Amino acid sequence: MRALTYDIMSDTKQSQIRRRNDPRNRRTLRKSERTRQAILDAALKFLWTHPFRDLTVGELMSLAGTSRPAFYQYFEDLHGLMETLLHAIEKDIFGVATPWLQGEGDPLPLLEESMEGLVRVCYQQGPILRAVSDAAPMDERLEKAWTNFLKDFDDAVTQRIEQHQKTGLILPFDARSVAIALNRMDAYLLIHHFGRRPRGNRDSVRKAILQVWVSTLYSGQAVSGDVSERRAKRAKTSRSKTS
Repeated sequence: MRALTYDIMSDTKQSQIRRRNDPRNRRTLRKSERTRQAILDAALKFLWTHPFRDLTVGELMSLAGTSRPAFYQYFEDLHGLMETLLHAIEKDIFGVATPWLQGEGDPLPLLEESMEGLVRVCYQQGPILRAVSDAAPMDERLEKAWTNFLKDFDDAVTQRIEQHQKTGLILPFDARSVAIALNRMDAYLLIHHFGRRPRGNRDSVRKAILQVWVSTLYSGQAVSGDVSERRAKRAKTSRSKTS
């Protein structure tokens, strides 16, 4: 019985492989991916100039250049579409934030690289953040999506601050409160400047965000060099103030 089951499963798997390798199926898959991406692109295009509440499936599919029924092959509803867009931008942001969130060495150039990436992503996809944040207070489903989105970044930044506090790169303070403050500042500034057209100045926004982060986390000072030397310098300064 086990041998028979194995043979059946093997035949099924082989059949799946043959279908996947069939050139006709590969063309269908590529077309399916193109259609889905066209819908996502059309949604972003719409959101550059309109709020989410004005979006309809008919309008969206007209922009995408495909039939209305095709929408439901990829998304349950417009909320599902927005959640997909939000998850995608979250993935993109975490990707560009990797240097500071996970990198080793002097945190200032790593932070600068991450903030450059953050601004670049939001410059291109800012309306997604504006649409979800605007709709969240009046829509329970998008409120939950937006809350989870922000929490993911709060958790990541909190963890990184605490790691740098343990090594003496950042002074002791309540890491989570500061992480939330920094992330909310970022969200507001990025939505304000890049949530609709015309967009704000990309370089100015990057410099503003970086200035606040560096001043808050690293006291606006250079942090290259030996950690033990910095600790000794801070301890000496502290003793001189109390003497």
